[in-house]
Amino acid sequence: MAGETVITVVGNLVDDPELRYTPAGAAVAKFRIASTPRVYDRQTSQWKDGDSLFLTCSVWRQAAENVAETLARGVRVIVQGRLKQRSYEDGQGVKRTVYELDVDEVGPSLARATAKITKNAASGQASVGQSPTQDPWAGAKPAANGQQQGGGWGNQPAQQQPAAQGAGHSDEPPF
Repeated sequence: MAGETVITVVGNLVDDPELRYTPAGAAVAKFRIASTPRVYDRQTSQWKDGDSLFLTCSVWRQAAENVAETLARGVRVIVQGRLKQRSYEDGQGVKRTVYELDVDEVGPSLARATAKITKNAASGQASVGQSPTQDPWAGAKPAANGQQQGGGWGNQPAQQQPAAQGAGHSDEPPF
């Protein structure tokens, strides 16, 4: 929606995600993240932590179930969503304002961890034991000369590929 504040926050989960369901059956997971900036102090030659930002996040539907199953307290995550401001009166009549994040995307940070990705089936159920023929990405197989054939994402037909592509170059990572 136009005019919304979309932000990306990297931080650690403060507690385990809490999964609940609305009366209509929609899943919603709430979790809090803490993002703490670090700066290097050249005078003391040490890293110093800044003030932590704590945000309450909510994610809906299948993503909520995935978050509840995958993430746990202490995990470093990357969260992108729409920042919302909400005002209310507490029990003593004091007006308070909180900031919350309606999450669009969330995932573990791979800077200091690894993750095993399991795709969900189109119906929203886990794809445990999914056969390769059910995988929509399984159609593109590498050819004998190392170039990808058929339906690959962003591929050009063979006659339109530059002649220099593949000449002395490898798609393999250098490590």
